[in-house]
Amino acid sequence: MSTPIDAARRYPARSRREALALLGLGSAALGAVALGLMSRPAWAEGDPEQELTEAQVLRDPDIPVVGNPDGDVTIVEWFDYNCPYCRKLEPELRQVVQDDGKVRLIWKDWPILGPTSVVATRMALATRYQDKFVKAHEAMMGVSSKLTEPRIKELLSGAGVDMDRLTSDLATNAKAIDAVIKRNKAQAEAFGFDGTPSFIVGKFRVPGILTMEEFGQVIADARKAAAAKK
Repeated sequence: MSTPIDAARRYPARSRREALALLGLGSAALGAVALGLMSRPAWAEGDPEQELTEAQVLRDPDIPVVGNPDGDVTIVEWFDYNCPYCRKLEPELRQVVQDDGKVRLIWKDWPILGPTSVVATRMALATRYQDKFVKAHEAMMGVSSKLTEPRIKELLSGAGVDMDRLTSDLATNAKAIDAVIKRNKAQAEAFGFDGTPSFIVGKFRVPGILTMEEFGQVIADARKAAAAKK
């Protein structure tokens, strides 16, 4: 059984968060609060009858998969393009996914740091229609300064995004883009996340930042948990 991981020991600002909680496998695991991935209410579309399901979280058809699309463990990250913690973690998380080779990585835009974050998110999601989402994501996550709308456009253009098409896709697909943002927000809130970055690793809820080694440990624990249920 895994030992609880305390992300707050490296990032004191997050000291009030739970370190780790196991989803759907009982409160005894890790001595943390258990949350049911298959049954926790999400109210994602304002419908009190709707429940958050594993497929909605892990296999949203409108969000591209990075890493191994057939991987046996999925990492879902809720992030904001203006979040310095997200940027700091990005290369380490990508390295973990690459080194493992069997991890699906899903980025869920959660623009909570102001209007510019919303602009960045909407533009990034619109690049999906020209198959440039990953390049757009990498371009905006690879800077150290706070984003502005002119800077966002500059970064996307530099990443090879057709800006005229982007403008068109933003208008044509506005409802679909806004629906993705709404779903992402509803899911983050349903899991009790209160900031970025926050993660689901397999069925583990990780509301904070981990080292590469700690991510490796949680991935291994997720595999063990999945094997134990078979």
